[in-house]
Amino acid sequence: MKVLVPVKRVVDYNVKVRVKSDQTGVDIANVKMSMNPFDEIAVEEAVRLKEKGFATEIIAISCGVAQCQETLRTAMAIGADRGILVETAEELQPLAVAKLLKALADKEQPGLIILGKQAIDDDCNQTGQMLAALTDWPQATFASKVEVVDGRVQVTREVDGGLETLSLQMPAVITTDLRLNEPRYVTLPNIMKAKKKQLDVFKPEDLGVDVAPRIKTLKVCEPPKRSAGIKVADVAALVDKLKNEAKVI
Repeated sequence: MKVLVPVKRVVDYNVKVRVKSDQTGVDIANVKMSMNPFDEIAVEEAVRLKEKGFATEIIAISCGVAQCQETLRTAMAIGADRGILVETAEELQPLAVAKLLKALADKEQPGLIILGKQAIDDDCNQTGQMLAALTDWPQATFASKVEVVDGRVQVTREVDGGLETLSLQMPAVITTDLRLNEPRYVTLPNIMKAKKKQLDVFKPEDLGVDVAPRIKTLKVCEPPKRSAGIKVADVAALVDKLKNEAKVI
C-alpha cells in the first residue's frame, strides 16, 4: 500500500512573524522556514505504518517554490521513500493544493493520504476536506490514533464531546492532530541518505491544474497591542468599569 503525505513549508513555529510595512502579507525574508508541525506528525504516522508492515512506500509531496525541496528532504530523512515537488511561484490556496493532490493521487493510486489538519501560517483547515471531496474518498479529520484492522483503517478522532472512532474503507484521507504521535528526531545518517532519494519535480500545468488564486488578500494587519491590566478596590468598582469603560455588561 502506498501512502501519500503532503508537507508544507512554513515559517518556523519558534519565529515571531512580522507584517510587511505595506500590509500585503507576512515578511518571510531571511526568516527560518521548516515543515508544518502537523505535517511532520503525518510523516511520522506514515513511517510507523510502514514499520508495522501495512505500508510499502511513503511518498512525500510539497507544492510551492523550489526551496520546498528542503522540506521534502526532511520528510525523506524521517522515513519517506521518495518525494514529489509541484513547483510554482503562484500563491497556492487550499482548493488549488487539493486539486494538485487529487491529480497526484490519480497518478500514484495510494491506499491512504495522511496530512496535517491545518498549516500554522494560514490556519485554513480546508485542504484535507477538499481533497476528500474531490477524490470522493472517506475521510477522518483530527486523528489522535490510526490503526489498520482487517483491511480497513480505524481512526480515533477528537471531537468537542470527547473521542469518536471511525472505520474507513481504503483508499481514505486522514488529517492529523497534535496528540497522534511525537515525531522522531532526524539523525545525521538519515539526512545524508535522504539526499540520495528520488525527488521528482512537476509543474501545475503538467498535472492539468489551474492554480490561479480565487481569493484576494486585501490587507494583513498585526493584532492591536493589549493594554495593561489594572487592579480594582472592590466588586462595585469592577462592575462599574465593566459597564461604563469596557461596555461588556
